[in-house]
Amino acid sequence: MALMSLSWCLGAALALFCGSPWSQVHSALAPENEVPLRPTTWFPEGKITSVTLPKGRTRRLYFTLKKKAPAMSVTVSPCDLPIEWSLAARTLKDKPLKNLQWSSKKSMPEVWWRAPGTEEKMHSFTGNAVNTYKGPSYPQASIYILRLRSKQQNTRATVYLHEGPGPSGAFPLLPADPRVHTLGVGMTSVTLSWAPSASITSFPQTQKSYDYCVLVNSQRNYPSLCAAQEGTGKKKEQKEEQKEKRRRVTVWPILKEWWWQQWDSYPEPQSPPSSLTDEYADLQCACQGTESVCTVSELLPDTRYYFDVFVIDRLNGTSAVYKGALARTHEEARTAVVALREGELRWVTFRDRASNSEQFFSFRPRGWQQSGLLTLQSCGGGEKIKATVSSKGQVLTSQAVGGDLVHIWLQGSPSYLIHLEREGTTTEPALPGGLMASVKMQTSSAYHRRGVPSLPSTLQIKSFNRLRGCNSVTLAWMGTEERSLYCVYRRKLGEREAEAGGASALTAPCLGPESRSDTERVLCKYFQELNPRRAVTTAVIGGLEPGMAYVFDVYLMRRWGIPIKYASKMVKTRKEC
Repeated sequence: MALMSLSWCLGAALALFCGSPWSQVHSALAPENEVPLRPTTWFPEGKITSVTLPKGRTRRLYFTLKKKAPAMSVTVSPCDLPIEWSLAARTLKDKPLKNLQWSSKKSMPEVWWRAPGTEEKMHSFTGNAVNTYKGPSYPQASIYILRLRSKQQNTRATVYLHEGPGPSGAFPLLPADPRVHTLGVGMTSVTLSWAPSASITSFPQTQKSYDYCVLVNSQRNYPSLCAAQEGTGKKKEQKEEQKEKRRRVTVWPILKEWWWQQWDSYPEPQSPPSSLTDEYADLQCACQGTESVCTVSELLPDTRYYFDVFVIDRLNGTSAVYKGALARTHEEARTAVVALREGELRWVTFRDRASNSEQFFSFRPRGWQQSGLLTLQSCGGGEKIKATVSSKGQVLTSQAVGGDLVHIWLQGSPSYLIHLEREGTTTEPALPGGLMASVKMQTSSAYHRRGVPSLPSTLQIKSFNRLRGCNSVTLAWMGTEERSLYCVYRRKLGEREAEAGGASALTAPCLGPESRSDTERVLCKYFQELNPRRAVTTAVIGGLEPGMAYVFDVYLMRRWGIPIKYASKMVKTRKEC
């Protein structure tokens, strides 16, 4: 035990006798595995450095300038979240030891943390935008300190130092107007334009190293390319699968809501800049060279989209972002559906000859029975009209509409969709006004009915020659077993019309009493006969002139549906009685 204590004492004495002062021993014989109190990160010039920023912790980067550097610029690019950063110059009271290597990776933080000195703040910024400090260097500075801090959550940023007064040339330049403009907005496409980057227009020989990339999404505009990458939300384990898919892509399709072209066409820049293929493997967008006009297609109608344009320097692995645009695509041309009122008589016209025309209507019957009657009649033109009635997406019936009345019974649904469609073409001349076809339609709620109303067995009007006088004629027509109103209209013909047989004076089948003058109506009467075979009614029309030709029309007026018109009848009174 005594021998061991003696050896230790001799060793210590030898060290004190042969060694140098303690300060020199500390600087010259510092162990290789020394761990500083505050780890120091040197910030190199001319190199893009990525910095991870843990939430709530301040990261410090240190750098020195060459003695002849009159100015400098420091660029900080937050990835997405807002950060705080500041630049300060620290001046030591005493110069450090000569053998201290400032560029060495070994940290000696005691020199600038513990040694007396002063610190002057040069610049500060808070936000998520790219920000650059440009100014003269600080002559008395021993070292520059860059502090970065994220308050919200973990994020990252890139920093770049340039010595000298001129531009660094590491980042693409944005024009005086850095906005993205929308030239046109369609239903599934948007056309964008932007002012060219000065990096491309000022140096045409370097155009091949730049690209414009257009990014579209439905979430928001991104302040940087890094933010766009983070915004994709892709998982790292999906990268290989995505790369494999991109190798098989030969066009520019839409993958979900991103418009993209494979990044594999980019040459990988040399280190230190990271490869765009690796760095932005999750980013999917379309990069189209140096054209400053782009049409983004295959979008969804009536959807809001955000558009970002990045100008990328492939050699330096840097980018700059324009001020993004927002646009909403137009909605699809929805088919107009016209609501029909109770008992409304509507004329439906078709003017399109080139293609099939269609029109949609809706009807809601009144009453708890939810019953209704749809009546249709074609009014010439030679066109084929088809009526389709559906409810809740299910077709109930489909019928052709011609000159004869079509009755469609509606029952059991709260609402109905009526689709009228013109089919085929015709060689007959168009109706007056250029119409191809016209349909008369009426809908009514049937409160107490149980089916389609009965029709007369024939729509012919009969006149009796023996009962024809100089001032009156007798007409007869078939009625129905239902109590209905019948109205008779007359019209006196001229000599030429009478000689032609009255063909031009015959009223069209679809024209109803609403198209007739009240002066032409001569009488209205109610009639009902429970036996359909005996349902014959007559009327004596007086007040006529001798030897004159008249055209008579009878209309069956019903509570539901379109009035039924009987075939026109021409009768000539006797000249002498």
